Amino acid sequence: MRIRILLYCLLSFPILSHAQQKAKKTFFMPSDSLNTKRLIGVSCVQAGIWASSMYALNKAWYSNYPRSSFHLFNDIGEWQQVDKVGHAWSAYLGAQFSTELFRWSGMNRKKSALLGGGVGIAFESVIEILDGYSSKWGFSLSDMAANTSGSLIFSLQEFAWQEQRIQFKFSAHKNYYQDPQLLLRANDLYGHTLANRILKDYNAQTYWLSANISSFVPNKSIPAWLNIAVGYGATGMFGGYTNTWEDENQNTILRNDIKRIRQFYISPDIDLSKIKIKGKNPFLLKALNSIKLKIPMPALELNSQGQVRFHGLFF
Repeated sequence: MRIRILLYCLLSFPILSHAQQKAKKTFFMPSDSLNTKRLIGVSCVQAGIWASSMYALNKAWYSNYPRSSFHLFNDIGEWQQVDKVGHAWSAYLGAQFSTELFRWSGMNRKKSALLGGGVGIAFESVIEILDGYSSKWGFSLSDMAANTSGSLIFSLQEFAWQEQRIQFKFSAHKNYYQDPQLLLRANDLYGHTLANRILKDYNAQTYWLSANISSFVPNKSIPAWLNIAVGYGATGMFGGYTNTWEDENQNTILRNDIKRIRQFYISPDIDLSKIKIKGKNPFLLKALNSIKLKIPMPALELNSQGQVRFHGLFF
């Protein structure tokens, strides 16, 4: 159904009248002044997303686990904090998405950033609230701190610079575990499909803060699109705190021979929103840039084992 709708839209676009094309372009442009109808629509959509997310997550995931009264849970030491950085990145994206919707309704930049930042935190709080009522987990203050920091990284830049000079980005790849025992563990923890691994495998995720050089050092010799990115990731993790687990036969597996290593990176990057073709930034580049994915580039790695490594192309 989605493919048919997409094909219909692509085939229909060339035969739209000039008036229809103009109306379509106007619809997607932010309003010059506060448009009450748009604001109500945007607010309802976001409230609907929040409520439906809570219901869907509760139905599909949390209903399968024992419930408890609301309680706190301290997980700040898990996964070498890669999961915490992931929370911050998700909140950053949520803040950006919400802010753009409020700006589309005609709200000014600062108010949009303030409300968008709050909604970014609210989106992420869905999981924390449900965790709080699950006996297996609990409400994590460190997760909420990460959510808040990600949202603030977006909103404070909007207040200070009216642009995102430092973008929060994500990259990932699929790890191929050669050890059969580790492969079974990875499949159990992270799934076996590419999509599951990208979303769940903390050993394969890297989070980046990508700064636009020309925004801080105005110089015509520096390309406007050139960024420098610093990244963080980790590897060797087959459990939240240690590489110890029980297999399906309740046998305890000890893999303390595998080092849990923190990884720090520095890499060039590209700000796609700064690339102009015939004086304009193409819609496709804007769309790709809004997803905040780190473009594969050479990278220099320094890890917690004191090793320095060069990667010709790092995902």
